[in-house]
Amino acid sequence: MTVTRCPWPSDNPQMIDYHDREWGVPLDDDRALFGKLILDGFQAGLSWSIILRKRDAFERAFNKFDPAKMARFDARKIAALMNDAGIVRNRAKIEASVVSARAYLALVEKQGRFAPWLWQFVGGAPKVNHWKRIGQLPTESAESRAMSEALKEHGFKFCGPTICYAFMQAVGMVNDHMVGCFRHAELAGAAARARSKAPSR
Repeated sequence: MTVTRCPWPSDNPQMIDYHDREWGVPLDDDRALFGKLILDGFQAGLSWSIILRKRDAFERAFNKFDPAKMARFDARKIAALMNDAGIVRNRAKIEASVVSARAYLALVEKQGRFAPWLWQFVGGAPKVNHWKRIGQLPTESAESRAMSEALKEHGFKFCGPTICYAFMQAVGMVNDHMVGCFRHAELAGAAARARSKAPSR
């Protein structure tokens, strides 16, 4: 049986598995969302296939993206990360991840949870798009610009509108699977059910 999917995974088995199982699936776990945001920051200027290949190493290096532990990273830990060939050794991004961990802790202390605060930018449920061609995919949106501005106001780094849009795609805030992709309909159905339960704005 032939499966029709988005063209971007190409013939990369790891990317195909990520597309079929993870990309666009709504996330509501605070720490998982934080980890995704950090990884999307590291992706800036790189391909997602590079980050995906290094994801396990990132999780080990960054204590499974535990914000409390990351917030305590000091100069010695940062130096060790700069010597870790398993991750992207970019000092600005590594230091930014520590700053963002501290910003996360401060935000959660005020808001209670990270997930509802992030999901407010799409009204609490996934936004379903209907793209027919990969060239129609935007690189940012009004929602990602609003999220980026709010994150920056709270002290997060490497969270520009393009990074935020890629993040929103990855964590299911927007369904950007092509309409011909088998995952579009599957996730659109779940989104419709979620939106029917979301509080009216």
